[in-house]
Amino acid sequence: MTKFYSSLSEIKSGLQSGKITVVGLVKNYLSQIEQNAHLNAFNEVFGQEALLRARDLDIRLKQGKVGKLAGMVIGIKDNICYKDHKVSASSKILSGFESIYSATIVERLLAEDAIIIGRCNCDEFAMGASNESSYYGPVKNYADQTKVAGGSSGGSAVAVQANMCLAAIGTDTGGSVRQPASFCGVVGLKPTYGRVSRHGLIAYASSFDQAGPITRSVEDAALLLEVMAGADEYDSTTAHKPVPSYSADLQKSTGKKKIAYLQESLSSPGVDEQVKSVLIQTIDKLRAEGHTVKPIAFEYLDYLVPAYYILVTAEASSNLARFDGVHYGYRSKSANDLASTYKRSRSEGFGKEVKRRIMLGTFVLSAGYYDAYYAKAQKVRRLIQEKTKAIFAEYDFILMPTAPEPAFNIGKEEVDPVVSYLADIFTVQASLTGVPAISLPVGNNNKGLPLGLQLLAKHFDEQELLNFSKYFLEL
Repeated sequence: MTKFYSSLSEIKSGLQSGKITVVGLVKNYLSQIEQNAHLNAFNEVFGQEALLRARDLDIRLKQGKVGKLAGMVIGIKDNICYKDHKVSASSKILSGFESIYSATIVERLLAEDAIIIGRCNCDEFAMGASNESSYYGPVKNYADQTKVAGGSSGGSAVAVQANMCLAAIGTDTGGSVRQPASFCGVVGLKPTYGRVSRHGLIAYASSFDQAGPITRSVEDAALLLEVMAGADEYDSTTAHKPVPSYSADLQKSTGKKKIAYLQESLSSPGVDEQVKSVLIQTIDKLRAEGHTVKPIAFEYLDYLVPAYYILVTAEASSNLARFDGVHYGYRSKSANDLASTYKRSRSEGFGKEVKRRIMLGTFVLSAGYYDAYYAKAQKVRRLIQEKTKAIFAEYDFILMPTAPEPAFNIGKEEVDPVVSYLADIFTVQASLTGVPAISLPVGNNNKGLPLGLQLLAKHFDEQELLNFSKYFLEL
């Protein structure tokens, strides 16, 4: 009988006792991927390669010569480069493109003997909150196949949710690790901006993008962050701060904490009633445990999403200019000169949502509108950062829903694209300010759909965030 594991420590115990082998483990995951192919979580599976690595690991395990991730089978989002493997950001414009180098995080994962089992489906160029903009089709939620997986790292979240791998790596620009983790009932961590290298990530919005783990346990999230984090000479935005031993220092938080929660998350009519209910229950539990939990007003809440989308679309307009049909990837067969190569290749290669965001970004950067939109959004970002810093001067954590509602129906975003943007209302604060945030599963609603709550912490305070998250899940 197939056994599924919730943490690497469980797997290591089985490997040490001889009850399982890495090869057997990989075969089980490959079988699960095959059985759940209809969920569309993977764009490509590296089956034979994963088995070869597994055989090598089984030999080295007997010799005691393995890294700290030996036995961890992971999926990587399809916007993370892996040398000599295809990477497409789930876009037609990169169809057939093979990376000539690996992302820094991939090199670090492999150096510690992680096994990469495949590349996970995502919203095209990580632009979306439902994983419906992918050129390869939408990812379906394992809990209810009529519902979205969340986005943009929906494939990564479903791969973990449906036991197709133990963990997965996603990227989070405005909530793209945390929101799908919430929709799928798993743990999703966005580190502090600069804690993890962006080298080898296909850029969406460079001042926001961060890679983060999606796991079934806080322990595995801590371990993966420990491996991936740290300065990188290829990314000048990485912080030159020592990387704590997140996993070794992980302990259930025991001290009494001061926690703020946004009062708007309970008063807003746009928040699902069952989401409100689980937030109230959590607040009551935390108070009963002796923690100070107080409501705060965040006067810039209505400006979070507009400021975020002005800034990220502007950066996307610049970053995606390189995909022109000349250098690499898709080139239109109907092009007959340089101008038509650019126009036709980009028109045919990009999907509707990506083109929408490129045009929005080009508009807000254009002459006559730069000051009215982009410059003003930068000022709003600074105000949001200052307000958030002031909150953390008084409180240890900020608690809020990860998303205003559980996973919604596939096709809802197509009817009204604004639905996708508003789904980011609670996740973009951490992105605009660069602070770490984690989405934690808190059970299901009355229809069996997973719900998640989110904790934000001070810059580079991941250790305390992880410690409290471990405690939080045992409340």
